[in-house]
Amino acid sequence: MRLSLSESKVTLLLATLAFFLLLLGCKNEQPKISINQDVMEAAEVSEFETIIWNVKAYHPTGTLLDVKAMKDGHTYDVKAIQDTDQISILDVKAFVNETILPVKVLVSPDPLMPVKAIAEDGTIIDIKALTADGQILDIKGVRQSGNIIHLRAIDKDGEHYTIEAISPKGWINDVKGVKLLDTPIEQTIKGVDVYAHIKAMPQTY
Repeated sequence: MRLSLSESKVTLLLATLAFFLLLLGCKNEQPKISINQDVMEAAEVSEFETIIWNVKAYHPTGTLLDVKAMKDGHTYDVKAIQDTDQISILDVKAFVNETILPVKVLVSPDPLMPVKAIAEDGTIIDIKALTADGQILDIKGVRQSGNIIHLRAIDKDGEHYTIEAISPKGWINDVKGVKLLDTPIEQTIKGVDVYAHIKAMPQTY
C-alpha cells in the first residue's frame, strides 16, 4: 500500500523523533532547563520590617501605665524591638531624641535594683511609669529567681505593677531582667556597671 504525501511526512517526522529520543536514551541524558539560582533566592528573601512593641506597667485591676525615659523634664518612649520573626526574646530600648539607648538593671547595693537607660556619654537616665493623675513611679528589680530579675513599678502605697510589652497585634511579653553571667557585673557600658540585661519574653505562669 502506498502512503500519501501527507502520511509520508508524518512517518518521517515520527521516525526522526524516535531516533532523537533513542540517542538521548543511549547517552543517558536528561533535558536540562537553565535556572538562575541567584534570581530565585533574591525573590525568596525579603527584609523583615521591624515591629515596635509598646512597654506598659500593668496592675491586676486592669490599669495600664505608660513607661517612659525621663531626662531634664522631658519624657521619651521606651519600646521593645522585634527585628526578626521570633518573639521569644526582644531588646528593650529607650528612644531619646534621635538616639536608641540600652535599658539595663544597674549594679547597686540597694535591694531594689535600679532600672535605667544609659546615654552615649554615660549619663544615667531614669525609667519611670506615669499614672493618669501625674504620679511618677519608680521601676525596680524587686526579686531574682535564678537568672531572671522580676521588674515592677511601685506606687506610693507599695502596690506593684508588672512590666509588659504589647505588640500591635495584641501579643504580650513580660519585661524582665536577664543575667547571663554569674558575676555581679554583667558588663560595663560607658563606665556604668550593668547587673542584668532587660528583655521582653513570653509570659510564664
